[in-house]
Amino acid sequence: MGNSSKGSSYSNKSSRSDFFTHTHYGLLGLDPSASVVDIRRAYRELSKLYHPDTTCLPLEEARLKFQCLNEAYGVLANPEMRSLYDLKIGYSRWNVIQSPLNFSGEDSDYQSKSAYLDPTDRPLSSGELFALFLMGVTLVFCVLLAFALAWLRTGN
Repeated sequence: MGNSSKGSSYSNKSSRSDFFTHTHYGLLGLDPSASVVDIRRAYRELSKLYHPDTTCLPLEEARLKFQCLNEAYGVLANPEMRSLYDLKIGYSRWNVIQSPLNFSGEDSDYQSKSAYLDPTDRPLSSGELFALFLMGVTLVFCVLLAFALAWLRTGN
């Protein structure tokens, strides 16, 4: 009895993956429940494989596959476009929503695996941090200069 339930579970999973074969997910070799990190990883691997400059495929075939790959990644890397695409292909994300907190303790570096798709939601680069530091020093210096000038004018 245990084997039959495992077999049916496998066939359901197999038929599910067959359903998404001709989608952007299938092109990247991923399941629709794949994380953003998985999507980025698959795109990078396949882009190296299909890029016209690095592949052994004929130039036109490589160019076509690379364009399809870029289109798929462009849709799946954008959260809003991905949601609309999921609706279009009939995939519901409700059954794969995961808690942002890791209560099990199995994956302690969960937060470090997050992807930054929105340019406003990413860590600052070292150049940006240095620019902020310079702006802060300039602000402090201007305030000190204003107080010094005010003190010198009131003292005379």
